[in-house]
Amino acid sequence: MVTTSASAREERPVSVVAELEGTLLHDSCTFPYYMLVAFEASGLARFAALLALWPALRLLDLLLPGRRLAARCAAFVATAGVPRAELEAVARAVLPKFMADDVDPAAWAAFGACRGRRVVVARAMPRVMVEWFAREHLGADHVVGSELEYSRLRRCTGLLTGGGDDDVAQRVRALFADGERPDLGLGRSDVARSSFLPFCKEQLQPPFSMDHDMAMQPKCAPFRPVIFHDGRLVRRPTALMSLAILFWIPLGVLLAFVRITLGLVLPIQALPYIAPFVGGAVITRGHPPPPTTAKDGSPSGVLFVCTHRTLMDPVALAFVLGRRVAAVTYSLSRLSELLSPIPTVRLTRDRETDAARMRAELARGDVAVCPEGTTCREPFLLRFSALFAELSDRIVPVATNYRVGLFHPTTARGWKAMDPIFFFMNPRPVYEVTFLNQLPAEATCAAGKSAVDVANYVQRILAATLGFECTTLTRRDKYRVLAGNDGIVGVKPAAAAAATKPGWQRRVKEVLGFLLH
Repeated sequence: MVTTSASAREERPVSVVAELEGTLLHDSCTFPYYMLVAFEASGLARFAALLALWPALRLLDLLLPGRRLAARCAAFVATAGVPRAELEAVARAVLPKFMADDVDPAAWAAFGACRGRRVVVARAMPRVMVEWFAREHLGADHVVGSELEYSRLRRCTGLLTGGGDDDVAQRVRALFADGERPDLGLGRSDVARSSFLPFCKEQLQPPFSMDHDMAMQPKCAPFRPVIFHDGRLVRRPTALMSLAILFWIPLGVLLAFVRITLGLVLPIQALPYIAPFVGGAVITRGHPPPPTTAKDGSPSGVLFVCTHRTLMDPVALAFVLGRRVAAVTYSLSRLSELLSPIPTVRLTRDRETDAARMRAELARGDVAVCPEGTTCREPFLLRFSALFAELSDRIVPVATNYRVGLFHPTTARGWKAMDPIFFFMNPRPVYEVTFLNQLPAEATCAAGKSAVDVANYVQRILAATLGFECTTLTRRDKYRVLAGNDGIVGVKPAAAAAATKPGWQRRVKEVLGFLLH
């Protein structure tokens, strides 16, 4: 083993080649990532089929550990026939969250301290599944791994090419020309030891020690967090957890039907007494403001400014208040509007039109608005739109949050009408509603404050209440990452793309999109 001195490292950027599975990531098992691809890209049938093959895949791993046959079989079952665009979307929107949760801090400390060329080697997953995470969150310059093959129709064949020991070694060497060698190599598998590790000047293998000089570099910042992610599964779908999910889904669907039906047929005042009997809970903190009455034509309602965690935020607010609260919405599906137990006000993204609609609704009663414009699952608050601050001086900030065990109740790529169903499919969904004091007059636009200043102030106090971090990210930033668009409702697909489907399929897709998206 060749050791590079700390003084030599300071003279030039240090290059590094690191194995992903079992090194940068704690767990060397890639089965949960293929399960995620199966569930999110294809659905429950492929998810169940891949789970049924788990014993055989495990046996292959034990009998032929160096051949990587289990990974190739899992890749075939999870991806065969999946459109290339769908697989890339899952790799961009779903997988990074689970990978980020599994990063080894000591391995990252060594990898992140290197300021030169960074190369990540994926030995058990195709490059398309790991490239977004490696580049965007680990700061890798190159990703080396096997490649998925695609048909002329841009669908996955499920077959992998490359990724063998000689192929990995050759591709890593090609990245370092003119006799240059990587300064540091991180790896643990036989592939790493027989391919790229001998090419590196210094070699480290797990378990890593935080007292190694590369792990103690003071300038090694935390890797870029995953703020936006999609997909329905909350927990890492190991074989045991996947089996539990499959067994729970029929019961969860029945439970969701009962919970939603009770919410629609019972008066809202009765729901707090019924919720504990169907496994739900709403935790209230602070003091809800009493109803207000109109005076001389002035707005009679309170403007509740909520953090946006799910589309259930205004419903939970009305549940706690026990009275009518109109919800301001933008991309709520038509089906959700029809089933909503509270009134909804659909926005148009035209500032004057939206302001007029919200003022009219405030004249009728209380209004709930989520100025982030979209949901965020992680402990971050997106930038607040300032429009609400111009509409009323009776502003009550409300910090909302939720806890679920199995299914996420939000989506950017899927059918939004399924959001409340997935929320109520969880064994014990919990909502937290925290009322802050009404903004004093001197903190509103009535005292000469600008609408932007008021919005930023409300964002800060809500973030402090929840222990979240304020950001300047917007709905557009989220949808560009998760869905590849700007998040504008009503944008039609290109005519050329639409013309590829028969007329009846286009009509069915348009109807479903109108109701469910």
